[in-house]
Amino acid sequence: MKPLVFLNSHPIQYFAPLYQQINRTTKISLTVLYCSDESIRGKMDRGFGKAVKWDIPLIEGYHSVFLRNRSWKPSIHKGFFGIINPAVISFLYRQPKSVVVIHGWAYLTNILAIVFGSLFGHKICLRAETPLNQELKKNRFITFFKHAYLRMLFLFVDRFLYIGEQNRRFYRALNVGEKKMLFVPYAVDNERFRQTYESISRAGARSSLQLPVDKQIILYSGKYITKKRPMDLLKAFNESDLLSNSLLLMIGDGECRPEMESFIKENSLEEKVMLTGFINQSQIPLYYRAANFFVMCSGVGETWGLSVNEAMNFGLPVIVSDTCGSAYDLVENGVNGDVFETGNIKQLASLLNKYAHLDPREILAIEKSAFEKISRYGYDSIITSIESIL
Repeated sequence: MKPLVFLNSHPIQYFAPLYQQINRTTKISLTVLYCSDESIRGKMDRGFGKAVKWDIPLIEGYHSVFLRNRSWKPSIHKGFFGIINPAVISFLYRQPKSVVVIHGWAYLTNILAIVFGSLFGHKICLRAETPLNQELKKNRFITFFKHAYLRMLFLFVDRFLYIGEQNRRFYRALNVGEKKMLFVPYAVDNERFRQTYESISRAGARSSLQLPVDKQIILYSGKYITKKRPMDLLKAFNESDLLSNSLLLMIGDGECRPEMESFIKENSLEEKVMLTGFINQSQIPLYYRAANFFVMCSGVGETWGLSVNEAMNFGLPVIVSDTCGSAYDLVENGVNGDVFETGNIKQLASLLNKYAHLDPREILAIEKSAFEKISRYGYDSIITSIESIL
């Protein structure tokens, strides 16, 4: 079995538990290369608008190597030249022939790893997020040259690890053959979320968080930024017929908060909407457990939306915009949730009304469907696919 190398820009809360599980449950020789340590130093997160340091272990339980970033403007938020790690070349030169999984092409270091890794005889696997439906909405002139560049880059790639249907369609649109593609789903730590689901009741979670026990709770989880369109949900909630018996619980923070607060005040929603501010990973599961259903209303830029995975681990109905990549894989209309047209406030308000008035049998059926579907989008599925390459 060949060694396995992952290249990541920085330690990520969704990926670290996967690496820990690989190291704990398999005989794979794993090394994770990191280009930056920003996420463990508690630096400013541009989306949340504050310094963020995750409170779950990100670099424990597996072997990792931090490469020195030589950029003149070092940051994961500074674009293509924000991460430049020439040491990746010498690492791959010395490394025994391996399977190297590279996450996307957003930084210069990724390009160096793809090209030199291939030249040094490693098997290069590309795991990117780009969905075709969003590419079709972008400037055609720019995407023409971008796709021409990617077709050349793809000559150095052995396998394309697609995360979902829209991502697969993107690769097909760039003439990648089916035989070179492998489904490696986007996933969260299902086990951690299910443990919370099984260990505490909805009433218990609400009591712990000091949330009302007698209201329908609609949950939003994400940064308050333009691409996630939090104002769409606020407007739809204000137009719904749920104001007398529901609470809109919006986990997160970010640049849109002043606009959201103004809207809440102007429409006298202070007692109906709760903006929590930043909530760290250890507490997030309690909020899902307290909710009745979940909404993601993001626009272009939400290539997947892992909060949908998280919500489904609690059996929650999910209402997801048709721009999100996960809408095409995780949501089956009328079965475990619904997909709505991005930006369609009236349609979203109608769906809020629908899912606030489900009877107990419908709720149980949705919960069962959610659990069945999300079980196929877990770390076990990722590991099985990667082992087939090794």
